Amino acid sequence: MGKAEYKVVGGKLVKAQVERKDDRILRVKITGDFFIHPEEFLEELEEALAGKLLDESILKGFIRSLAEGRGAVLLGVSPEDLAKCIVMAGEGDG
Repeated sequence: MGKAEYKVVGGKLVKAQVERKDDRILRVKITGDFFIHPEEFLEELEEALAGKLLDESILKGFIRSLAEGRGAVLLGVSPEDLAKCIVMAGEGDG
């Protein structure tokens, strides 16, 4: 499982652990000192990322779309930040 930490402009920290097969996400765990409301959205996001291509532009669009569709609010982190950290972690695996 690959791991990465990414410091967001403004000081927040995003951490990701990614297990991948070929160029697809099998499993991802996202933590950090940012906030997401509702909190359950983070778990939903992690589950929804399974099977997705490990591509930063695809992931940021998917994360943004899912968050908007669920009415989730990301504080201290953006879909771009999450995608970047996920890809960094995925590059460290396999």
